[in-house]
Amino acid sequence: MKNIFKILAVVFGVVALDQITKGTLLYLITGGIPMFGPAWQIVPMPYIMAHVTDFFNIVFTWNPGASFSLFRALGEGAPLLIIIATGAIIGFIGYYTFRRCAGYERWSLALILGGAIGNLIDRIRFGAVVDFLDFHIGAIHWPAFNVADIFICVGVGLYILNWYMARRRATAKGGK
Repeated sequence: MKNIFKILAVVFGVVALDQITKGTLLYLITGGIPMFGPAWQIVPMPYIMAHVTDFFNIVFTWNPGASFSLFRALGEGAPLLIIIATGAIIGFIGYYTFRRCAGYERWSLALILGGAIGNLIDRIRFGAVVDFLDFHIGAIHWPAFNVADIFICVGVGLYILNWYMARRRATAKGGK
């Protein structure tokens, strides 16, 4: 039971960090933190805030699609479809995290869960996700992303690493 509270603390910590960074960005641009509304009426995009280094900018963009702007071409139905799909995925990961898995696997899924919830909050509030971290080499830019995306990627990487290490241990013991 004690572990469940720790896992929930990680999930809510990720959500809080993500929402604080996005809220700070919105506040710096608009002078307030809008609670709800169509994304493009709140802040037009793209909005370049700061050139930090030769390879990194802080920008402000709305991502109406999924990861790396996938499904952006679905048009006006995309946000609702993505909200429903994300909610279902969050439900599955939540169930698996608290009912089926144990050990290190839980921690990686907690990071993924927190990141997914952070992005879902934006989708429900604005119909799009706030992205602001922009890495580039010259004119070639990686798609902008946010803190939630970082935790999702780290969680997936840790999950894969945990799976790989478990397979190695099983193989070393003579199993398949």
